Amino acid sequence: MANIQSQIKRNRQNEKRRLRNRTIRGAARTADNAARKALATSTPETKEAVMTAISALDKAAEKGIIHKNNVARRKSRLMKRLAALTTKSE
Repeated sequence: MANIQSQIKRNRQNEKRRLRNRTIRGAARTADNAARKALATSTPETKEAVMTAISALDKAAEKGIIHKNNVARRKSRLMKRLAALTTKSE
């Protein structure tokens, strides 16, 4: 446990931020998993699920919760799988 007052305050701030970031990171992860599951099963709502995941990932990157390169990589992989799926179905 910290004895310095500024560190005690910093710990309180970090805990608040951790809890706030956790919900956004969790939402992005959930959307990403749902999109990957939709891509695997090839449901009619696949494109919508991918777009929802991309939106959630962009929001997390905008707030600095997930690094922008990490988000770019995930989006790229999702779009690549979606493109392969649409090409295959045609």
